[in-house]
Amino acid sequence: MDVIGISGNFCSDKKPAAVNWIEGRGKSVVCEAIIEGDVVRKVLKTSVESLVELNMLKNLTGSAMAGALGGFNAHASNIVTAIYIATGQDPAQNVESSHCITMMEAVNDGKDLHISVTMPSVEVGTVGGGTQLASQSACLNLLGVKGASKEVAGANSRMLATIVAGAVLAGELSLMSALAAGQLVKSHMKYNRSSKDMSNLSS
Repeated sequence: MDVIGISGNFCSDKKPAAVNWIEGRGKSVVCEAIIEGDVVRKVLKTSVESLVELNMLKNLTGSAMAGALGGFNAHASNIVTAIYIATGQDPAQNVESSHCITMMEAVNDGKDLHISVTMPSVEVGTVGGGTQLASQSACLNLLGVKGASKEVAGANSRMLATIVAGAVLAGELSLMSALAAGQLVKSHMKYNRSSKDMSNLSS
């Protein structure tokens, strides 16, 4: 056997690949929550029925029509990338680490919302590399996962993967609610668009 390179790309690192979606890579995490109907109506300003329908049409049907590979979600990569940069992970591994399917269904006789995110290939570490940078180390310390666990090997990286999935779930719930309530465009127009004509300003 001739060794041509240390990796044959079947891994498959920093590239979208079905093997990671099916078999997992790094940490495989499922995060779920039940959101009471009152919270959906009063805080998220939408309904359980609207969220379930939107998730089915957008995250599942729309992604399937696009031929998505592990992208059956609204914006998991936004959250994954932000946490990766903040905690000294490899930002390029956002590609496979953002593989996520978001599911929503009505429970308790249709009154409440069950939401879950399944992320089969979350690649995180708490030792070495960018985790040793001052700001990133401080962030890991804040989360209680800095360095190697002294009790159980790998416990800190598993907890960090869980934190990533929990944040993704929160992000999915927030964006999907904003879409269902018609608030996303309104907020962008209000807070993210200048009313001034910037083209006439001198440089």
